[in-house]
Amino acid sequence: MRKIQMVDLKGQYEQIKEQVDKSVLDVIQSTAFINGPEVHSFQKELEEYLDVKHVIPCANGTDALQIAMMGLGLQPGDEVITADFTFAATVEVIALLQLTPVLVDVEVDSFNIDPEAIRKAITPKTKAIVPVHLFGQCANMDEIMSIAKEHDLYVIEDNAQGIGSSYQFANGKTQKTGAIGHVASTSFFPSKNLGCYGDGGAIFTNDDDLAHTIRGIVNHGMYKRYHHDVVGVNSRLDSIQATILRAKLPNLDSYNNARRAAARKYNDAFAGIKNIITPKVKGNNCGSDENTICDTCNCHVFHQYTLRVIDIDRDALVKHLNDNGIPCGVYYPIPLHNQKAYKDDRYNEADFTITNQLVKEVISLPMHTELDDEQIDFITKTVIDFVNQ
Repeated sequence: MRKIQMVDLKGQYEQIKEQVDKSVLDVIQSTAFINGPEVHSFQKELEEYLDVKHVIPCANGTDALQIAMMGLGLQPGDEVITADFTFAATVEVIALLQLTPVLVDVEVDSFNIDPEAIRKAITPKTKAIVPVHLFGQCANMDEIMSIAKEHDLYVIEDNAQGIGSSYQFANGKTQKTGAIGHVASTSFFPSKNLGCYGDGGAIFTNDDDLAHTIRGIVNHGMYKRYHHDVVGVNSRLDSIQATILRAKLPNLDSYNNARRAAARKYNDAFAGIKNIITPKVKGNNCGSDENTICDTCNCHVFHQYTLRVIDIDRDALVKHLNDNGIPCGVYYPIPLHNQKAYKDDRYNEADFTITNQLVKEVISLPMHTELDDEQIDFITKTVIDFVNQ
């Protein structure tokens, strides 16, 4: 059996090696390293894939989220509602801009932000909602967009884990994540479903004026060289990363299909196993059986395959897997509201019952495009043996 990787970037690279090697060498020979033709071509191709009017590449996913908020003109003290159960970058940029983060609980079955918790958290100071499409599944955008419209709020999608996924609204309309809210951000960190070989990110929007503002922000506030019209930052996707992303983008749907196939095999192996709760798929066109990962939609792209283990020593399971050569992850072990940097007297533990539960139960198994049946069989058997001991 091949060595099991949490993310097998080398195996994925081998499938596109010839194209990647040639395109990287072409960039080096061109010396067009910053804002070169490859960046502009990737931008156009991603706009077409997402069916969004504007893609603005930048240096990383955290910058993308910060720049999206800068572009909206949010002011210090404005409140921004987001999920308590996510990576710190989501709340980090809110704090960096001296906005007020408002953390709320998530849904137990999807791990995504709870629309009812959003409603309860809205105050006259609320200006934006940041839904995170966690682990690759789209948040409930029907409810979130309805809430935003009702209260005149911006929706900023954190699409770092969800690129390639789609959301089917109750009215039957389907949109790619990142093209639904007023603005969105994504990361091209190497382990993402669409990842480069370094850092990279992008902002998406259908708003022409907002896109113009953001294009200035990413480049020191310049639209004309040495004319600084807005306060900006230096955040640009380099041409080498762009050309790698161009090689990968045509394969994104097949990459996501491979992830779904692996998730389906995991779910089948764990079906009926006491104390294991497999990921639930909650898309509007997924049918009534949430345990079924259907072939007809892409509402979940499985950036992570995350189990909940009930009445099990989760940390002992982590050790057991590692001792057997199986990498795994706990995303995330500490709620944001309990992180030293983001503690606040405004928060009440009773408002975070689901997040406080999940941080004790979740464990993510290897998930990538190169997983084979032998590896999945070994991983699932090792988990089941521990659970049944």
